[in-house]
Amino acid sequence: MSIKVASLTKVYDTQRAVDDISFDIKKGEIVGFLGPNGAGKSTTMKMITTYLPPTSGSAVVCGFDVLEQAMEVRRRVGYLPEANPLYFEMYVREYLEFTAGIHKLGKDAKRRIEEMISLTGLGREAHKKIGALSKGYKQRVGLAQAMLHNPEVLILDEPTSGLDPNQIVEIRDLIKNIGSEKTVLLSTHIMQEVQAMCSRVIIINNGKIAADDSIEKLQQVNTRQDVLIVAFESDINSSLFKELKNLKSNESMGGNKWKLLTNDPDALRREVMQWALNHNINISSLQAQTETLEDVFRALTKN
Repeated sequence: MSIKVASLTKVYDTQRAVDDISFDIKKGEIVGFLGPNGAGKSTTMKMITTYLPPTSGSAVVCGFDVLEQAMEVRRRVGYLPEANPLYFEMYVREYLEFTAGIHKLGKDAKRRIEEMISLTGLGREAHKKIGALSKGYKQRVGLAQAMLHNPEVLILDEPTSGLDPNQIVEIRDLIKNIGSEKTVLLSTHIMQEVQAMCSRVIIINNGKIAADDSIEKLQQVNTRQDVLIVAFESDINSSLFKELKNLKSNESMGGNKWKLLTNDPDALRREVMQWALNHNINISSLQAQTETLEDVFRALTKN
């Protein structure tokens, strides 16, 4: 396992910010770490990256314990904190040279710096002071420093914060490409990002794990199977719905689309097909209503 968390807990006075959570992440996985504000995401990431000691439990990265072998963990982890602390008086290339020195990259430093400048699209900004950059380009500098030492694990807290739509797509593609060789744990509030990048989602709420599964399985588990969405090719007389024995109620969704509620969706599906045939009604689509990742997130964290 690249990351193994077991009964990890962080307590501040009487508040349990992270409450006995456990999960494993394999090499090559890109995992979305989701939760509402204050759920414990950033605290968990800080413990995994050795910036914050756990109250109890353990976190192991690439076989090294975050408490007992912190320096070994740091050599193998690239971390982009939510606040993205940077030295604003430094020039971009100067800052990356400074970071390369911390990681003792030696003769590989120059090559890695140029690779990161190219990968993160910093070429035209590399001669500028970091303080003169836009928020989006500052974020790119943060990503460049996180990846500079070619870490096995990337921990990214809101990696696309402040980026414009074009930059977001570029960073998404970059993270996806990196994820084929590394392990990536990223936190974000943007569900489209998770669906575009992640193979798996961990949802944390009130310091506890609320869900841990693939996006597809989470949506299947939370799918409202008692709802069918049917679209007709033309207007229909809704009074005909009274003939459907397995229909509890119906609701217009605009146009020729209707929401049908039932206790037995399979039976209603068969009944609707026969009913449409009897009345010479053409159906353009008929399917169970599925929930988006955002719906699942709200359902699991609403309390």
